[in-house]
Amino acid sequence: MTVLFLAILLVFALRREMTYLHIFQQEEYDGRRFVRWIVTRLAVDKRATAILLILWIVQRLWHLAAMPVDWGASIALAVLTAIETDPRKKAKKPLAMTPRANRTYSLALALFVAAAVAVAVFAARLPLWIAAIQFIPFTLVLANLILQPFEARVQKRFWNEAHEKLLRLKPTTIGITGSFGKTSVKHILSHILGANAPTLATPGSVNTPMGIARVVREQLGTHHRFFICEMGAYGPGSIARLCRLAGPDLAAITAIGPAHYERFKSLEAVVRTKFELASATVDRGGKVVLNEEILQFAYAREFYEQHKEQFVLVGASPRCHFRIGETRQTAEGIEADVEWLGKTYCLSSHLFGRHHALNLGIAFAVACVLGVPAEDVLTAIKSAPQIAHRLEVKHEPGGQIVIDDAYNSNPTGFANGLQILDLLRNGTGRRILVTPGMVELGAVHDEEHRKAGLEAGKFADVLLAVLPGRIGTLIRAFKEANPQGEVVECATFAQAQEWMRRNLKPADVVLLENDLPDLYERKLRL
Repeated sequence: MTVLFLAILLVFALRREMTYLHIFQQEEYDGRRFVRWIVTRLAVDKRATAILLILWIVQRLWHLAAMPVDWGASIALAVLTAIETDPRKKAKKPLAMTPRANRTYSLALALFVAAAVAVAVFAARLPLWIAAIQFIPFTLVLANLILQPFEARVQKRFWNEAHEKLLRLKPTTIGITGSFGKTSVKHILSHILGANAPTLATPGSVNTPMGIARVVREQLGTHHRFFICEMGAYGPGSIARLCRLAGPDLAAITAIGPAHYERFKSLEAVVRTKFELASATVDRGGKVVLNEEILQFAYAREFYEQHKEQFVLVGASPRCHFRIGETRQTAEGIEADVEWLGKTYCLSSHLFGRHHALNLGIAFAVACVLGVPAEDVLTAIKSAPQIAHRLEVKHEPGGQIVIDDAYNSNPTGFANGLQILDLLRNGTGRRILVTPGMVELGAVHDEEHRKAGLEAGKFADVLLAVLPGRIGTLIRAFKEANPQGEVVECATFAQAQEWMRRNLKPADVVLLENDLPDLYERKLRL
């Protein structure tokens, strides 16, 4: 092949590596998950492969000289390179060229260049160039493996710096975990504690070792009295590692559900991993604030029975230390009758969703255990702002109401969102559900989506099904529960937005239930 073709191929690889790196980054640089994504989505090169294959067949059949074929292949690759989308600019969550991303990208390119030069020198045939193009995503996996020892050293250094800083400054550290609800509890608790003393909380959904270490290294100061640390579970031992980084003085476990089913395969495995936080806290002599419903799991009950004196239960039964009574969802927010240490209170909040009564209760109990007076907690809860993209109610200029629950979705939140959809409608407006369904449900994907579809049929008039191919059970259940309901199938969330732009009426109420990241929704045109 000509030098021109090789040069254009390398430019093509520059763009294509970045396209795949975008997904690799969202898969948290997990090679197995990334390869599984490629296989399940058939996210391999098709256009360049087809063009080169056709040129090779034509060359063999008509015995063409190499030069016309080289020029045809060069022009085709140049065009494909020009139309490749830049994920740094056009994506829901743009590619972040972090130091790690740059290292992985550079080494992957070097590996591809080595493969391309080898092909050019030893056997420059079109089928081998096709193989080289298909090799591009796997260079990222290989580069990541090669860099693993270096990345481990970098992470260890950052981990040590953060750990030593926490030991030196000694803030009261509150660890929060759960299949869902942990970010909401963190948001509420941060507001309560922040009204009483300087408080630092991990932002957004930052809950990994390196994310937490970065927050500690860059933001934790001598003035902070409390550090609230959300802890995510990515496999057995993952929370124990976080607890070694940020030793918890107090823990809160919000819920156990199928949100992690794909990774853990069973709820008992989820429980054991979440209770790594409880174990670390108990060992340090701290208290564990626990959603009482979690005691339905054998491991949780056994652990609780062994350490009862260090647990504070939150729930509806009489045995709970913080007992939640009647909960009322109004058009202004939620109210709940609660009992704490023999006294009764009425929680009032501008948050929406009955499940937030539990989140508020957990935050209330944690704050009180830390010494904040109950009356001060109640006052802070009244002024707690809505949580962005978590059943956030927005009144639009055109008269519509949008319930934004787009951050993520779980069965409990989905059901609560539908009830709010029904509550906030007026007599003439339509109830519109926009959803791509839930993710990481593993074996219970169809079962949970059928339940969600039946509920949606009760509370929604229009279903905008995003990526309908992955939520067929939800669509069928919706039609079963609401034969008169309208179903609009949308290939992307952007298509759903366009439908709403054209069709929404002033009195309509819209529930945005989940918005999938690029690795689920983005269909690579390769």
